[in-house]
Amino acid sequence: MVRLYTEDLNIAYEERLIVKNLTLHIPDKKITTIIGSNGCGKSTLLKAITRIISSQSGSVVLDGKNILKENTKILAKKMAILPQSPESVSGLTVGELVSYGRFPYQKGFGRLTKKDYEVIDWALEVTGTIDYKFRPVDALSGGQRQRVWVAMALAQETEIIFLDEPTTYLDMAHQLEVLELLQKLNVEQGRTIVMVLHDLNQAARFADYIIALKDGEIVKAGTSEQVINHQVLKEVFQIDAEIGRDPRTNKPMCLTYNLLKGENNNEKTTNSIYAVASSNY
Repeated sequence: MVRLYTEDLNIAYEERLIVKNLTLHIPDKKITTIIGSNGCGKSTLLKAITRIISSQSGSVVLDGKNILKENTKILAKKMAILPQSPESVSGLTVGELVSYGRFPYQKGFGRLTKKDYEVIDWALEVTGTIDYKFRPVDALSGGQRQRVWVAMALAQETEIIFLDEPTTYLDMAHQLEVLELLQKLNVEQGRTIVMVLHDLNQAARFADYIIALKDGEIVKAGTSEQVINHQVLKEVFQIDAEIGRDPRTNKPMCLTYNLLKGENNNEKTTNSIYAVASSNY
């Protein structure tokens, strides 16, 4: 059963159509990753699915209901979103920021319950930010701040978590920590994870399902074997990629690639660019 899907979704900024007649299904209790070049509509799609922005036409359906007609608190108990560049109110402590994830569960005067505090501490523990609980968010480094935002999304305790480039600002070790945490939540708790990633090798390694976008349309969707291949990457990113296998996971791995844009007489660019993400493995 598919709980979340879009039908003929069109999203525009003023006169420019960003996402075009998009129909997709998000596999339930799986990790889905969206890949594509800058400006292809990845972040825009996430914002529309989570009701941050409105679509021009079409629909987003969750559990048989159009999300535009769903109660805000009910929807917030089902899906959480970590934006690409989140900003907090100046002066908040880490604990206070993460407590915002408990908003959908608050009643009356909005006081936190014992359960709320337990969930907040759990989210801080699993993201390695418990030591920052009483520190101002403004005093943290970019990487520390990013993990705190992940903690806030986890504190929301939703069945579906959307993350727009969750590894931004993180070094390689912390990137893996966050991705492995999301994978653990998926495997052990059955949470559906949907995230935008720029790193193709991370997408191949952690995703059960990959959606490759170009100009607001799906070029290919499927397993890593179906999407991370020479032809798809050529169409989506205009690169000539050499694909190998990750020796630890046996998943497809982008080893190196050449730019295809600006070729003269079908001669490829002579400077080979190594996929930075492959050094993670």
